[in-house]
Amino acid sequence: MKPAHTGWRHLVHSTHYSLKGLRAAFCHESAFRQELLICVLLLPLALWLGQGPLEWVLLIGSCLLVLIVELVNSAIESVVDRIGVEPHELSGRAKDLGSAAVMLTLLLAALTWGLLVWQKFFS
Repeated sequence: MKPAHTGWRHLVHSTHYSLKGLRAAFCHESAFRQELLICVLLLPLALWLGQGPLEWVLLIGSCLLVLIVELVNSAIESVVDRIGVEPHELSGRAKDLGSAAVMLTLLLAALTWGLLVWQKFFS
């Protein structure tokens, strides 16, 4: 089936849907709000701590990656909850896998920040 919109019109509609998703995450997902607040607070610190564009990308990118994976996890949880709220092994597994992805991303961000802080202050 051919998409209804192409070119610039597609870009405009896609941007609208993306912003709608960010707004939904902010309104309905407390973990997303908490992680967003941490990212906003860390942004100026990243610019001060990083020594050039590569380190800025690592610091800021690791924060953005946490938000991205949290959005995917929230999408998984929404779909599972839409299918049914009764306990099911596969529903639980899907939610646990999404949660594990967020946890590993948080560990990656902590490792990135920790190593760059160590390099700046202790080496």
